[in-house]
Amino acid sequence: MLDCKPCRPPGPPWEAAIPRRFGRTSRVQTNVSARHGQLSPASQSKITSKVARLKRYFDGLTALNVTVDLQNPALPAVEIVASAEHFHEMVSHEVSGQLWRSVDGAVQKLEQQLRKHKEKTRDHKHVQSSRKA
Repeated sequence: MLDCKPCRPPGPPWEAAIPRRFGRTSRVQTNVSARHGQLSPASQSKITSKVARLKRYFDGLTALNVTVDLQNPALPAVEIVASAEHFHEMVSHEVSGQLWRSVDGAVQKLEQQLRKHKEKTRDHKHVQSSRKA
C-alpha cells in the first residue's frame, strides 16, 4: 500500500473562498443613507443589491454611496456617488414619482457612465496610429 502525500501543504482554508482577479480582490464598500426620513432595513438591503450590480461594469470601484432624499415624499430623489481607483468620482441623480424608479434610473445612469469610462480606457490603449510608415 502506497502512502500518497501532496507535494506541498494546503494553504489556509479561507484562501479558496477569496475571489482572485489579477492578484487583487474586488471589494466595494456600499453605504445607503436617507435625508429627511428613514428607510426600512428591507429597503436598504434592496437598494444595496440593486447598486451591487455596478461592480461588473468597472473593476476599479472602491465605494458606492447612495443617498435617498425624502424631503418631498411625492418625488423621492436618489443620488449615487461612485469612487474609483485612479479616477474622479462619478455621480448620478434621479428624481421620480416612485422610490424604486428613482433608484433604477440612477443606477442606469451610473452604468452608462462606467461603461463609457471603461470603453475610453480600453480604446486609448489600442488606438492605431494614423501615420504611415
